[in-house]
Amino acid sequence: MWPKNEETQELLVGAEEGDPDAVNRLFERHRAAVRRMIDLRMDRQLTRRVDASDIVQDVLIEANRRLADYLKNPVMPFHLWLRQMAQDRLIDAHRRHRQAAKRSLDREQPLVARGGLDQSTMNLVAELRDGERTPASQAAWNELQLQFVAAIDRLEDQDREVVLMRHFEKLSNSEVAETLNLTPPAASMRYLRAVRRLKAILSGEERSKE
Repeated sequence: MWPKNEETQELLVGAEEGDPDAVNRLFERHRAAVRRMIDLRMDRQLTRRVDASDIVQDVLIEANRRLADYLKNPVMPFHLWLRQMAQDRLIDAHRRHRQAAKRSLDREQPLVARGGLDQSTMNLVAELRDGERTPASQAAWNELQLQFVAAIDRLEDQDREVVLMRHFEKLSNSEVAETLNLTPPAASMRYLRAVRRLKAILSGEERSKE
């Protein structure tokens, strides 16, 4: 989902040298990824009041304003820095527009179905369903997508984040660890735990224990 780091580094060098075209290209090539990241987490009620494109634009404007400081001290990869800014903006948007909501602001409902599931995630869903193949009919697949989204929403906050980051944002385990302030082994264990719980939910094992 996020642009390749090698090309990003070339544009960062250009930005540091004062090339305005490199700055514009740097942000434009990350725009779609920032939008995707926000879409995955934007609460359905918030979408009725706020356009996700406006949040994306605010993120890129702020990033442009802070770019010089980042270039002086790049404490993390550029896409993780930009992603953190987007996460902060999204939380602020929920706080402004949903202060009276019963649901915790740190548990935004993921809108995975909006963007659809890619092939790697389809494979994960099939594996979690005891190795069943992806349904042949569109109706069956749509139903499975809804089940998967509902299962993700039942995970604990960080477990949900790990799944979204690994399978929808295509972040590596080390990038997930850095984003969540975990060690790589801890991030890996959290991911495995989340996948086990997803499997239990999708297979109906959790319902049978209730």
